[in-house]
Amino acid sequence: MNKQHIGNNLFEDILSLLDHPEDNELDIVSQIAQKQQNQAYSVKMETAMKMISFMDEMPGGFLIYHAEHDEKIIYANKALLRIFQCSSIQEFQKLTGNSFRGIVHPEDLDRVETSIWEQIAASKYDFDYVEYRIIRKDGTIGWIEDYGHFVKTDAVGGIFYVFIGDATQKHHRQQMERNALIDAQKQESERLKDIIKNYDKEKKLIHQENLRRLEVIEGLGVNYDTILYTNLDTEKVLPYRLSDRIAQQFDYENKPCEFLQFVRGYVNTWVHPDDRQRVLDVVSPDYIREKLANKKTYYVNYRISVENTVQFLQLRIIEVGDGDHISQVVMGCRRIDEEILREMEQKQLLEDALNRANAAIVAKNTFLSNMSHDMRTPLNAIFGFTSIAKANIDNQQLTRSYLDRIEESGHQLLELIEKVLEIAWMESEDVHFAETKCNIVDIVKEVYDSLRPATIDKNISFSLECTELKHPYVYSDPDKLRQLIKYLTNNAIRYNKNDGKISLTIKESDEISEEYSIYQIVIQDSGIGISQDFLEHIFDPFERENNTTQSQVFGVGLGLTIAKNIANRMGGDIEVSSTLGKGSTFTVTLRLRIQTDSGIDEKQSDNLYVNLPGKRILLVEDNEINLEIEKEILQGIGFVLETAINGSIAVDKLKHAKPGYFSLVLMDIQMPVMNGYEASKAIRKLEDPAMSKIPIIALSANAFESDKQMSLESGMNEHLTKPIDVPLLLNTISQFLTSA
Repeated sequence: MNKQHIGNNLFEDILSLLDHPEDNELDIVSQIAQKQQNQAYSVKMETAMKMISFMDEMPGGFLIYHAEHDEKIIYANKALLRIFQCSSIQEFQKLTGNSFRGIVHPEDLDRVETSIWEQIAASKYDFDYVEYRIIRKDGTIGWIEDYGHFVKTDAVGGIFYVFIGDATQKHHRQQMERNALIDAQKQESERLKDIIKNYDKEKKLIHQENLRRLEVIEGLGVNYDTILYTNLDTEKVLPYRLSDRIAQQFDYENKPCEFLQFVRGYVNTWVHPDDRQRVLDVVSPDYIREKLANKKTYYVNYRISVENTVQFLQLRIIEVGDGDHISQVVMGCRRIDEEILREMEQKQLLEDALNRANAAIVAKNTFLSNMSHDMRTPLNAIFGFTSIAKANIDNQQLTRSYLDRIEESGHQLLELIEKVLEIAWMESEDVHFAETKCNIVDIVKEVYDSLRPATIDKNISFSLECTELKHPYVYSDPDKLRQLIKYLTNNAIRYNKNDGKISLTIKESDEISEEYSIYQIVIQDSGIGISQDFLEHIFDPFERENNTTQSQVFGVGLGLTIAKNIANRMGGDIEVSSTLGKGSTFTVTLRLRIQTDSGIDEKQSDNLYVNLPGKRILLVEDNEINLEIEKEILQGIGFVLETAINGSIAVDKLKHAKPGYFSLVLMDIQMPVMNGYEASKAIRKLEDPAMSKIPIIALSANAFESDKQMSLESGMNEHLTKPIDVPLLLNTISQFLTSA
């Protein structure tokens, strides 16, 4: 089946869900509910809806709108609503008129649309980029950065999909810097003019020959070491204050001299050769009259050579005559080394920032390209094998093999989504690591057991060595530690050869303190190896030495980034050594607090599920598809189920149930009327102790650490994520029911 055709079908399926022709609202949830009443969901629609949910949770703004006619908005995610200060899609529609034209500030609209179409005409493959103003809900003006792309589809015609970032603070900062620079220049010009005005007042009172010798001249222009008065009509220059380097041009006497003669002598003696012609040009009488005809002052920066060192100077020229004819000017000269250095540093900072921004754009575009490919690959398998399975529905063995391939592709897609969400979580402030009692040997063995089947499929020799630890009982975050080891070991399996070797070893250093010990987890493989040039980028996000197409290995380049981040946040580090074609060795070093009592409750798992059938579970879930899946799984095991479509109904059922009627509650989080958090708090406040203490397990698509923390804080006993990990769900249920 053609991959591009399948990808376009999926994209058009998403658009058909978003651009519902019966109404103009963008409320995707209501559209989906309506479609559920009219027709059964296909696998294709379910996948499209998952993609819509994924777009809705993206950290940056995301917009899809029609390119033709009134540019009607098809879709806007939650991040875009927050940029416009809207709490609902209805507020956003009302604010913008449900059109891209309503998003852009009216004064910017023509410029923005012209720029977009010009960029599309220049290249139909690249993103178009524009910046423009918006009017937020509270009436304030904001700035946004718009990275868009035009696509022509058979289903809905021409559309734009756009990534949007809030650039308001950047524009405010730039405007403040410009205003500050203008104010500083005005103040400096006015200060120099004040110097001349003060001198003119003195000049009217005292004879010019004596005035040059007055001490008040030394107080003029604190920052200017040279002040000269020039009459352009007579072409004479008269010194008021002289620096050592200029004094020799006047033979160390405060007497007037020929202006052009003075200029040529000064330039040839002091000015840097590369700046000489420029200085001569800007101080010629004709140029001075031309510049001062439009403004009262101007300046030129240049370099001089003093004892083989370069200094930066500024020459400012001010018109001080009273009439329209420009003839009387004052020239002030001062050192500006510090200012130039600051300006150069600022320029370098801006250049570095631009380079980083360009690198980020390149990385983002590369990521989007790889992401598109790596998402479509498992989706192609899902759609393809689904079609083949339907065609061979009577052949159970063949159909089962196709379903296994569909499940494998689904896990690949889930892994991709989870890694992207993990990166987004790590970049946020919502990062918390627990420190609980755990057995590091058990954690390593769990990873080994979970990945063992994958090594068998590739006939890889997989060994485990963890027998020489003196202190296996430690304080750490077991979930993050397990995730760290799993990412590195899975990487060794993924990039290994058939019939290869992998060893997983954990060692404890002999150097220990009373409370802490040093542990090293070493994953060594005989895989394809890593080139020395790429080793320095091995932990960079979205970086792969060879992409999926080249290496024929599925992945987006985030696993090692996440592993490195986890190790660093746990106070450790990861070192890697590799030889191309021979294999790699990853060494994790962690400093962990050891337990003094090794008090971990270890429960036997023998006959763990024997007493579970017949237990009554209250399943709280508002989504019909999820409800159907969960019912099939749990009833198939032997549980008795009762359901509630929101938290309010669940609380009411528990309130009126007899003690012991329900054994456990499985609670969704996002539901209408009353969500899972509110329901759990209400259950914990029930008067009947048997009901108020019933085990509650969150079963939700909310997967961030903050979501898990909120579940525990609301009174739930555990938080599990969707898609459902059936063995983990059963193990968790059994733990609570067998301990009750």
